[in-house]
Amino acid sequence: MSKPEPLYKVIFLNQGQVYEMYAKQIFQSDLWGFLEIEEFVFGERTQMVVDPSEEKLKAQFDGVVRSFVPMHAIVRIDEVERLGTPKISEAKGSGNVMPFPMPMPER
Repeated sequence: MSKPEPLYKVIFLNQGQVYEMYAKQIFQSDLWGFLEIEEFVFGERTQMVVDPSEEKLKAQFDGVVRSFVPMHAIVRIDEVERLGTPKISEAKGSGNVMPFPMPMPER
């Protein structure tokens, strides 16, 4: 019996939001300090209930072949056995972990 193709759950920060997405390939980029994420996976449209955050992600990543995510924005990467629901949520500042300091954006 052959081993199924790996599936990864990637959680990263983007503009004050937490993105939880699924992809088939993740690797270190030739661009220094970035990870490449390829072959995003979204749920099937067989359900009657539609998740608006998943639909927003589908629209945002429609036609995207590869995303380059800065390493410092990555929260966690897990190899999973089955597909969950991709989602976007607000980043909350509560908890015991202090985020890594980021330079202030120039105006």
